[in-house]
Amino acid sequence: MSDFAENRVISSALKQEDIPLETNIRPQNLNEYIGQERVKDNISVFVKAAASRGEALDHVLLYGPPGLGKTTLANIIANELGVNIRVTSGPAIEHAGDLASILTGLAPRDVLFIDEIHRLNRAVEEILYPAMEDYHIDIIMGKGPGAQTLHLPLQPFTLIGATTRAGMLTAPLRDRFGVISRLEYYNENELYIIIMRAAKLISLQITEAGAKEVARRSRGTPRIANRLLRRLRDFALIKGNGIIDDDMAKMGLELLEIDACGLDKTDQKVLRAIIEVFSGGPVGLDTIAATISESADTIEDVCEPYLLQLGFLNRTPRGRVATAEAYRYLGLKIPQSNLSQTTSFFDE
Repeated sequence: MSDFAENRVISSALKQEDIPLETNIRPQNLNEYIGQERVKDNISVFVKAAASRGEALDHVLLYGPPGLGKTTLANIIANELGVNIRVTSGPAIEHAGDLASILTGLAPRDVLFIDEIHRLNRAVEEILYPAMEDYHIDIIMGKGPGAQTLHLPLQPFTLIGATTRAGMLTAPLRDRFGVISRLEYYNENELYIIIMRAAKLISLQITEAGAKEVARRSRGTPRIANRLLRRLRDFALIKGNGIIDDDMAKMGLELLEIDACGLDKTDQKVLRAIIEVFSGGPVGLDTIAATISESADTIEDVCEPYLLQLGFLNRTPRGRVATAEAYRYLGLKIPQSNLSQTTSFFDE
């Protein structure tokens, strides 16, 4: 993903600037966690059952787009279980010895959270299999005929893996998770509640209308909502009276070039390229990327998920196709071939 994509205001990727706010407002238990009701209900049952038996919770896989609260949920699970959590990421575990050091340091029923678990080194992943199944690891010491296998027993633990690309997990690893949950995008009402809660925790004044406007443009993602809230706080302080009302929210978001649907210039360039350059498609991802001078990863990981969610884009075996809703959004005449697609984001 390009540096520009990482710096987009509406990027759902975690930025260094997000960490202080996310840490301060992060919910500590399931009752405080907004949204993802089905996931919460299921995890609540599994956590209570494991606690009542005095056993480690089954291994948990959380997957879905970035910024939806997978790390927060992992911390909540540890809190609900009353155990410690060790946090790391797939790319950070480079060698089998790194994993062995982490696993042998876990106390009974502790939680090990591995973010971006799909990026685990394959050799490390294979060491993880017996650890997840039988709570032991085998480390090979030395090479050749003199090599010895060191058998290390482990305390029962819970592995929580998080990934934005569940399809990249190997089948053996995926099959070892007992609880697999997908996190979905949030609706506007859930985001409104999250924004009002965050504003209260950071002593920021925001009106109901202002919070709803921010929620509407947050692309269904709490991380983006919190980032927009932080940026609007600055606009309200310098250009207003310190209060984020409806007018201040709209003005600030327009200055940030985020429109009423939550789209920015890059999203619009993708749609216009498909429609105006390639007659609505189908067109390949790499061709779109070359046309707008953006990386294919940025388009696939940042732009497409939300455009698909709004119904502005379709993926077909031959390439990407703009829908009737995309034409209507851009104020363009809808081709006859797309007239059958009458449902619009604006009609909802």
